[in-house]
Amino acid sequence: MALRLNPDVATTDTDDGVVLLHQRTGRYWQLNSSGAYVLQSLLEGSNVDHIASVLSGRYQIEKDRASRDVVRLAEQLTAARLLETGP
Repeated sequence: MALRLNPDVATTDTDDGVVLLHQRTGRYWQLNSSGAYVLQSLLEGSNVDHIASVLSGRYQIEKDRASRDVVRLAEQLTAARLLETGP
């Protein structure tokens, strides 16, 4: 399943991650550098397993925990209508 940003979402890189603004609702999310990495990887089509492996190595956390965190972030961003599934 491919993910993409909702067309109404604008992004801005920050020193420690990225800010996403849903222009219709006025709500915004700020992601730290690991969250920004997860978002960018998902948008590039990387799968959860690959992203979790990278995070596990980078932050010395269990891969299962990293996988759960990646899935949870994707679900939260989708629920907030910042991400949507695409072709």
